[in-house]
Amino acid sequence: MNNQLDKILISSSQPEWHARLREIHAAVKSATYFEDGSDEDKQLDNILKKVSGRGGDAAITEFTENFDGAMLPSENFRVAQKDLAKARKGIDPILLKSIHQAIENVLKYQTEIFIGNKNTHSGIKYTPIERVGICVPGASAPLPSTVIMTAVPAQVAGVKEIVVVSPPRYKGSIHPVILGICYELGIDEIYRIGGAQAVAALAFGTQTIKPVNKIVGPGNQWVQMAKRKVFGIVDIDSIAGPSEVLIIANDKANPAWVAADMLSQVEHSPGSALVFTDSENIAQKILEELKIQIGRLSRKDSTNRCLLKYGAIITFENMEQVVKQTNFFAAEHLQIQCGAQSKAIAREVKNAGAIFIGDYSPVAVGDYWAGPSHTLPTGMTAKFFSPLSANDFIKSTSIIEYNKEQLAESAADIIRLAEAEGLDAHAKSVKIRQQD
Repeated sequence: MNNQLDKILISSSQPEWHARLREIHAAVKSATYFEDGSDEDKQLDNILKKVSGRGGDAAITEFTENFDGAMLPSENFRVAQKDLAKARKGIDPILLKSIHQAIENVLKYQTEIFIGNKNTHSGIKYTPIERVGICVPGASAPLPSTVIMTAVPAQVAGVKEIVVVSPPRYKGSIHPVILGICYELGIDEIYRIGGAQAVAALAFGTQTIKPVNKIVGPGNQWVQMAKRKVFGIVDIDSIAGPSEVLIIANDKANPAWVAADMLSQVEHSPGSALVFTDSENIAQKILEELKIQIGRLSRKDSTNRCLLKYGAIITFENMEQVVKQTNFFAAEHLQIQCGAQSKAIAREVKNAGAIFIGDYSPVAVGDYWAGPSHTLPTGMTAKFFSPLSANDFIKSTSIIEYNKEQLAESAADIIRLAEAEGLDAHAKSVKIRQQD
């Protein structure tokens, strides 16, 4: 099995390196999107149609039984307050202390970057989105950190109503750590539903669930494609695909650490892990470390398959080429492990979801602790999407207030522009004010 990994080591002097990157991007895209008109796409349309139509709660119950194996009547959708309090009491005190500090870190960072209360221009005002839905995965493993990384930014922005949905995959309900964190944050509207049906319920509403204005959070293909289809009815954060890391490394990098960082992403299975380097020596050492470390994993076979499909170590002639290709790939997580050069290289990067600078900044620091949200753009969408932040939970409204003298001064120009567009009534709405 170890020898199979040799194929992920590629030099930019080899013509196939372009093809390998295209192949990885195509695999990531395939793991994110459904083809239009495919069986999955048609099934998704059916789910959305049933939930948004007369089906409502009954459709949620049907799909929850079919996809999550839980028989859930509508009166049991919502988690009771007593269950939230019970879940909070069951959290290990040492873990709870870490949760509290993580919340404080995110709160501090999001408050510092929030623009909604720093406006000094009279021509705009910021208003929090009234009602937001958060998708929290609960399939292969519970992700309580997702609650912190999505709900705290929303709370900083002043969102009053926060709704959490998560599939009933833990003994017919939601994992107690997720519920306990919701209790800590004062979130009491939590529903035991997941998948595309939960997205539909949040977007359209049902007899039990009020619709929201924005849906955020990670999830599998069904969740992401459902978010894509309801965009415009509600706002969404982004369309998230498999987790990914790109590591820029030079001969100052620790190959064992780089290999460990690659494996931390591909263990998501699917997850993508790339290394771009200007050193053939470090590339070879990273490959050897991968072979050693992957053999120690409990899920070594699936991780190996994932590396072969979504992984590569590519050597380039110089760091300039490394940075150029890094900006093209626009990774979700970008780690720069280049010793004293790391900060200077980071300044040259234009496209990345989050940048982790130096040997002691693994992705896990951002996932759980540092303060920025770990909800990040994937699949090269960091070229136009940004990380989720408190600023994504406000909307701006333009403020225009002219007095009589100001309108008179501008009237001729406004009338001229309106008439040039053939909009006579527009022009007359200004003219009539000049006749008194």
